[in-house]
Amino acid sequence: MKTRRVHTLVIGSGAAGLCAAVRLHALGVTDVLICSEGLRMGTSVNTGSDKQTYYKLGMYGAEPDSPALMARDLFAGGAVHGDLALVEAAVSQQAFAHLASLGVPFPHDEFGQFIGYRTDHDPKRRATSCGPYTSRDMCLRLIDAVKSRGIPVLEDRVVFSLLTAPEGEAKRCIGAALVNRKAERKSDMIEFIRAENVVFATGGPGGLYARSVYPAVHTGGIGVALEAGATARNLPESQFGLASLKFRWNVSGSYMQVLPRFISTDKNGGDEREFLREYFDDVRALEDAVFLKGYQWPFAAVHVPGSSLVDLMVYVESELRGRRVWLDYRTDPADLDVAALSQETREYLQKSGCTGRSPLERLMQMNAPAAEQYRAHGIDLAQETLEIAVCAQHNNGGLAANLWWESENIRHLFPVGEVNGSHGVIRPGGSALNAGQVGAFRAAEYIAAKYAEPDGSFDAPFNAAAEKIEEDIFDKMGKGTFFDWKEQRAIMQARMSRSGAFLRDKESLKTALKETREQLANLQNDGLASNSAAELSERLRTRSLVFSAAVYLAAMLEQVEAGVGSRGGSVVLTPDGRPVHGKLPFRIADEDKAFRASVQEVTAAPDGSVSVRRVPCRPIPETDGWFETVWKACRENRIYDNTGD
Repeated sequence: MKTRRVHTLVIGSGAAGLCAAVRLHALGVTDVLICSEGLRMGTSVNTGSDKQTYYKLGMYGAEPDSPALMARDLFAGGAVHGDLALVEAAVSQQAFAHLASLGVPFPHDEFGQFIGYRTDHDPKRRATSCGPYTSRDMCLRLIDAVKSRGIPVLEDRVVFSLLTAPEGEAKRCIGAALVNRKAERKSDMIEFIRAENVVFATGGPGGLYARSVYPAVHTGGIGVALEAGATARNLPESQFGLASLKFRWNVSGSYMQVLPRFISTDKNGGDEREFLREYFDDVRALEDAVFLKGYQWPFAAVHVPGSSLVDLMVYVESELRGRRVWLDYRTDPADLDVAALSQETREYLQKSGCTGRSPLERLMQMNAPAAEQYRAHGIDLAQETLEIAVCAQHNNGGLAANLWWESENIRHLFPVGEVNGSHGVIRPGGSALNAGQVGAFRAAEYIAAKYAEPDGSFDAPFNAAAEKIEEDIFDKMGKGTFFDWKEQRAIMQARMSRSGAFLRDKESLKTALKETREQLANLQNDGLASNSAAELSERLRTRSLVFSAAVYLAAMLEQVEAGVGSRGGSVVLTPDGRPVHGKLPFRIADEDKAFRASVQEVTAAPDGSVSVRRVPCRPIPETDGWFETVWKACRENRIYDNTGD
């Protein structure tokens, strides 16, 4: 076996994983190794929006703010543990200041105040942005810090298994198995890393959906932890929204506020028509709805009826009628009268200096970098239309961890970033970037304080687990049929977009879950590639993605059958439900808001079946401490005794 040993292994090199490695090193845990498919392969470094938002505690002017106030707003989304909300609020300034000190160019005035604005679900001006690529700017500065500290990075690696061992009545993570995609000899394809701690920063489930705005190079790795038995939280709570397809990018904010035309064509690009007109009485109502879509970009059950009807109209046109949907920034409708629009729309355009006679002219006036973003990727909005669809964008759920970001049921495993399910039903825009940095800070601090000393007692279980994995892999590399991973992945992704996206119904979920479990069983019995490390990694990844799909679908089905109803980023369809619009073929189940007081937790078995439980949301802690006692508890490391489990 090709094996190495490290104190703390960081799996993933997005903004959260990089931050965890830097903070560990700064706190004296210098034996750190980052394992990644590539420093340029994750979501953080490849995504953004018209003005990608970072959410933090208010730091500008006279508007009052505090950790308690911010925690209340994070908690208000429902299905959130109050102690986690307080941590994300309290550590937000420290994490933000760390990024600013590394050179991330967050805007500030001549007095040093970091300016903010209101994002969605935000009552204060807590949001900030560096422009379309805020998370990329974060990654680039963090990569510089990793290099300056000499933290080693293993690239071209795909982790396919977490190794665990019993620890008392629970179990702990002791390492990982991975494929070296560049290996040429069969004996070099599989590698093992023995680690005291594993920081798991594999991002969101980007590979689960056919309609996805996650970068194509990012598939996510939550299935690896689910297969290891890690408990997950709030998996059904995902976010979907309108995005372009040729270049995967959210068409949020400015892209909608400049009032592009929505058109559809047949499969070959002919038979053009402005399909939204059939749903609105006049062009003013239509354009006001498009403008509001910029403010309320994610599909949201609370906006049905409301701005999210636009998403449903796009879905009907593209998925039910089989047409292609486009945004056209070249011309205004012939009957558009900007002066006749609602006061909110009209004043926003005027204050933004948007007097142009086409959507593109207005976009250049309001947010020129947003237009240039497409030009940089070979799409000229002055010459061509932009194909769009409703796409998967973010998972509010993920692995369940305590208030130090350690897995609830696998010790020494620390899920950070989007793979951590700290969010609830609704979250303020940009809070995910903050949560990733906060989680990295918390995990690093806890490891440095509690798990700094090496423990050699798990060497024998590690060797035994690694030998078994190696035997199983090489056994399957030499026998059985070799499944077409591209075909199998496409089947799963199409099924998830059809049944597990923002429109859900019980019977469709039942069918999808049955088919996914059958697919998983077949893949687990099939052989693996025998000659190419890259092919081997993709087959192993496909099995893990299908496993994830089975767990997600089971969690969704439980939520629908429990009567949770339509909430967050999805609606539940039912024949006896409430109609959403006279010309749309959907009836939806209303939300039972009593469920917002609890969190759904699921734990998977090896066959992809799950056990589900609902736990009450822990309240926001009341903290009215006395300096001397808090100082003493901090000096004596007693603050780490409270994990929130």
